[in-house]
Amino acid sequence: MSNGHSSCGILGLFLGFLTGVIWLLLVTLNVFTTLLGLLTLGALAHIVNIVFGLIGFLVIIVFGLLIFKKVWRHYKK
Repeated sequence: MSNGHSSCGILGLFLGFLTGVIWLLLVTLNVFTTLLGLLTLGALAHIVNIVFGLIGFLVIIVFGLLIFKKVWRHYKK
């Protein structure tokens, strides 16, 4: 068990941050809205777009904070 610190390396944290950026990019470019529109699920498109945008934003915040903490601990030593 870890003592409150992230157990994955900086590469894993960066990939998590990058995943959040990609989710926000897909939401910004309306990829999910277009895809659901093609599948005739247009009524759900805006709701799904908002949910994926929130998930992407939260992923960026969480992984960005973990990256900051790891770098801060590394340079504080």
